[in-house]
Amino acid sequence: QVHLVESGGGLVRPGGSLRLSCEASEWMFGIRFMNWYRQAPGKQRELVASLSDDGPINYAGSVKGRCTVSRDNAQKLYLQMNSLTPEDTAVYYCNIRYEIGLGVLGDYWGQGTQVTVSS
Repeated sequence: QVHLVESGGGLVRPGGSLRLSCEASEWMFGIRFMNWYRQAPGKQRELVASLSDDGPINYAGSVKGRCTVSRDNAQKLYLQMNSLTPEDTAVYYCNIRYEIGLGVLGDYWGQGTQVTVSS
């Protein structure tokens, strides 16, 4: 079974930067979207950034202009985050949506990495 592992989270001061990474345990086929989600306590899970074969197709309004999602040839997913604020504090999850069959999608999820923005 494919496992996704996030890394790069931690404690950062407001205005700081960090880069999250997501690495899969094996090469995957049929990838349609590579996404970053986040969830803060008491809040709904939200999509932070989404990447398709053509590149990034969506950023949450709260992070647009501060974040960049990308991937490399080894299917490693990244989220560069700049100008961080306490509102960015959340658990960040890597998600990969892949095509099982025509019009049928499946999901892989990582366990999440904690990002805390605090003075």
